[in-house]
Amino acid sequence: MRIDSPRLRQNNFDLIRLLLALAVCLLHAHELSAAGELSIIDTLLSGKIAIESFFVISGFLIFMSYEKSRSLADYFEKRGRRIYPAYFVSVTLAAVLLCGVSELPLADYFLSSGFFRYLAFNLGFLNFVQPDLPGVFTDNRLASVNGALWTIKIEVMFYLSVPAIVWLCRRAGYLRVMLALFVASTVYSLVMLHLLESTGRGLYELLEKQLPGQLRFFIAGALLYYLLPRFERHLKWLVLASVAYFLLRPVVEIEALRPLALGVLVIFFALYNYVGNFCKFGDFSYGVYILHFPIVQTLVHFGAFDANPWLALGVAVGLTLCGAALMWHGIEKRWLVEKSHYVRAGQEGEAQQASGEKAPR
Repeated sequence: MRIDSPRLRQNNFDLIRLLLALAVCLLHAHELSAAGELSIIDTLLSGKIAIESFFVISGFLIFMSYEKSRSLADYFEKRGRRIYPAYFVSVTLAAVLLCGVSELPLADYFLSSGFFRYLAFNLGFLNFVQPDLPGVFTDNRLASVNGALWTIKIEVMFYLSVPAIVWLCRRAGYLRVMLALFVASTVYSLVMLHLLESTGRGLYELLEKQLPGQLRFFIAGALLYYLLPRFERHLKWLVLASVAYFLLRPVVEIEALRPLALGVLVIFFALYNYVGNFCKFGDFSYGVYILHFPIVQTLVHFGAFDANPWLALGVAVGLTLCGAALMWHGIEKRWLVEKSHYVRAGQEGEAQQASGEKAPR
């Protein structure tokens, strides 16, 4: 079931994703450095909401991508080209460059089993099996090379599940299947949170963060895509209800409604008050997300945050944005298919720039 709306062609998704990726970068900088001067970051931002918002956006856009794909092969080709080349480069680049901060001699580092295990498991989206490199960041608060990658494996599993979900929807009804998945995911999450609270075991918090628990945010985005005409008709009341939910959370918290309330607000900001062709210079959000963690870890390793936390934070953000721009223009853009939204956006930006240069002064 393909949904069409002018707002799907002009939207703020690219800007929102970049802001969310930068928020995660700032939060990790504070978490990894433990710099008290940066504690205001945790007061102003929420990593949990940022990640959940990413999943909402993915649910909306990935189901739309599938519905617009010519075939199953076309869908998987688009997803693979979008996510894996930059991911491959970020993993291998970290593995090679971080030899410079390892406690091991170069020969021992590159010939160690830990080096090859890191490459094998991380390139296969199993970074939780081997999150660290031999002798790297051993004095940091966390030895993990790129702790942000845990969400990528969930994204990949979401990509793989979409064809099966749509197949079920076309036979049993979109609303029925989506609601069933949403309820199942919510029940799973609530059970894990209850077990965490009653036992205090961190394992249940880890399990709650995995695919079954995050599926409700992905499905919330999908529901808003498929119900977009109704969303637009009842926009004012849905937004007011969602704002009220978050304002009343300290008093009455209904966890089951959070994905829907968050989804309504995220999609509202994405589809309304269009700010322009933001990605005409490139989409740097993915690069920011997959590159920032090892950059922050390296600065922590060299004591930059101990010397001057705010300057170190600025350097971390600056290096991350530069790396993301290089990743986009050097890797990501080159792997996209010609009809990609990002390729068209870049072409439109170049055309606008060319017309501006030719315009009489």
